[in-house]
Amino acid sequence: MTETLTLDTPAGPGTVELDRGDVGLVLLTHGAGGGVHSPDLDAVRDALLGHGVGVGLVTQPYRAAGRRTPPKPGAQDAAWLALVRELDHDGPLILGGRSNGARVACRTAVEARATAVVALAFPLHPPGRPEKSRVAELDAAGVPVLVVQGERDPFGLPPSAAGRDVVVVPGDHALKRDTAAVVDAVTAFVTSQIARA
Repeated sequence: MTETLTLDTPAGPGTVELDRGDVGLVLLTHGAGGGVHSPDLDAVRDALLGHGVGVGLVTQPYRAAGRRTPPKPGAQDAAWLALVRELDHDGPLILGGRSNGARVACRTAVEARATAVVALAFPLHPPGRPEKSRVAELDAAGVPVLVVQGERDPFGLPPSAAGRDVVVVPGDHALKRDTAAVVDAVTAFVTSQIARA
């Protein structure tokens, strides 16, 4: 049964649609101007719940307030960490999100004591601006990272690296052309990380 929680942060309240599971907790958040009910996030949530993994879909404070543009990274990360700390859970914690939410998860993984990160459609660089690479955020995650990226994503394709798996699926940044491929990659990664924790 889904609980909807409203939690206070330094940036105002955020919400979490929380389904508790038998083992662990995966917290997933949205892209910059989107919501938590994108096709990829909904499909991943349903699959993980089917494996007994708890899942929380997190609406960050700026989106809960109706804004489409996220705050600067420091403020966004502080609000995210406040939300994460408010949630009780047993077992491993895995952070994740799509696009801008994947960036937040990578930047905060160590401080949140996460076991791993799931990065859906990580925006490696602004479209057409490969010189503005954000690969340092992936490199700094400090925990195993799974990146699931559309083969035609205009935000670029992150490279594989030690501790980082990159799975390329059909489609673009929306990751809605083949949600089954997204689900397969995320489920395999999450269940393996939980088993190792």
